[in-house]
Amino acid sequence: MQFGLFYQQQMPKPWDDGVEVQHFANNLEQAVLADQLGFHSLWVTEHHFLEEYSHSSAPEIFLGAVAARTKKIRIGHGIRHTPPAINPPARVAEGISTLDVISKGRVEFGIGEGATRLELGAHYIGAKDKRAMCLEAGEQIANMLAMTPYPGWDGQYFKMECRNIVPKPVQKPHPPMWLACTNRDTIMLAARLGIGALAFSFVDPYESKQWVDAYYDIIKSDECVPIGHRVNARVAMVSPLSVNQDRATAIRDGYHCFNFFKYSLGATMRDSKPGHNNLWADYMVAEQGDTKRDLAAAEGVAQGDEYSGASGTPADVIKRMRIFEEAGVDDILFTIQGGGRPHEVVCDTLTSFAKDVMPAFASNRRADREAELAPYIEAALARKQWMPALSEDEVPIVPGVRNLSATVSQL
Repeated sequence: MQFGLFYQQQMPKPWDDGVEVQHFANNLEQAVLADQLGFHSLWVTEHHFLEEYSHSSAPEIFLGAVAARTKKIRIGHGIRHTPPAINPPARVAEGISTLDVISKGRVEFGIGEGATRLELGAHYIGAKDKRAMCLEAGEQIANMLAMTPYPGWDGQYFKMECRNIVPKPVQKPHPPMWLACTNRDTIMLAARLGIGALAFSFVDPYESKQWVDAYYDIIKSDECVPIGHRVNARVAMVSPLSVNQDRATAIRDGYHCFNFFKYSLGATMRDSKPGHNNLWADYMVAEQGDTKRDLAAAEGVAQGDEYSGASGTPADVIKRMRIFEEAGVDDILFTIQGGGRPHEVVCDTLTSFAKDVMPAFASNRRADREAELAPYIEAALARKQWMPALSEDEVPIVPGVRNLSATVSQL
């Protein structure tokens, strides 16, 4: 099992001068530290117009900065919005390839459809169409990355003429693909598409085995027909994390980070007045009367079998991670930034986890799983209906300017 970090880039109000500059600078420092400590991956979501909850509206730029500052850590788009009205497919393909070149082949490519009215409504995307848009574009982005040239497309949600996407990614035929999953049905969909499942719901560790087993059952079945040019059979789950040698301190350090995450996520489904919301103030009002009770209950839990929290001592966290490992989860992505959590506390948590928890999971079972899956993946790729490549004679000639002086005079 491998460990990564997952960033929403939350920014609770008040927004004093310089707060966004410091926020991004802190996140970059944390990325460099995670790379040095041996974390496997760092993922950044993409959201638009979701004030306070997520200021990660241009993840490709942030991840480019991470790529330039790190050496080994995998760089994950978790996820890019692929409905063409939000991100034109060719531009996504160009961005993924360029990031893969800059990082020397470290990109993980997640696709997603979006969920909130604030995001989808701004682009006049209907809820009934968003998934079909996402998947149509996702498949064609894979074709753009893998084919020379891309033959072109005339689909339901976008059209494009034959062109050759450059640069091409370092990872051949393209970086591993993932799908944003918020429930069991979308995890099953990811399996049918032959791509990784990024489970963003906070799943009970004991329940995760059912999700993982169902995913891999489909990967091994005739239902799996890859959307891309490779199969990425993996299940990743998001989990909170707060580690300290003192359990009470760990729980206090992580409390608002995790609870504001859940509160602000719920707020994306409520009425909103752009530019005039104050989620943090609303959250603090909602917390009155609950915080002391919840903290007291959590701090009073004995270090027995009943303890399964994500915050606690290294022994507590190892115990929880063991449950995910035994369930067959491939990657755990920790959400550590949010709710005004201080940069120094985040860095201490990363350091403590790497020193006191990560060594307990040094064995890598992935090689055995890949060997087991190899014949099923081969069969899945054989079922795929590949986009026909164009022969040289079939590649259309794009006409150039015949009369330059006449064209200039018309400008």
